[in-house]
Amino acid sequence: MTGTTRSSADLDPRRRRLLVRAWRRGIREMDLMLGGFADAEIDALSEADLAAFEALLIEDDADILNWITGEKACPADFDTALFRRIAAYRPSFDGKGNHIAARAKDQ
Repeated sequence: MTGTTRSSADLDPRRRRLLVRAWRRGIREMDLMLGGFADAEIDALSEADLAAFEALLIEDDADILNWITGEKACPADFDTALFRRIAAYRPSFDGKGNHIAARAKDQ
């Protein structure tokens, strides 16, 4: 499997930084979930969503994974429409195991 499928050349520095941080998490499942979501959505996120995404990326991977899977309740600060979009995101792969960016479905 590979990481990001998109070029960051067309992104502003803040979005580039978030894209890299989303793909370099430490837990591969979170790389795929957060990185894949960022590939698909980073260019369309509002300023408020970018701030919420930045705050989420500071959190521990194990905690985020537990919130997404429902193992633990998501804290109110992170239980946002953006978080629900991230949790609903399902990474796609081609037949060779390479990640394919696709827009997340709105819930």
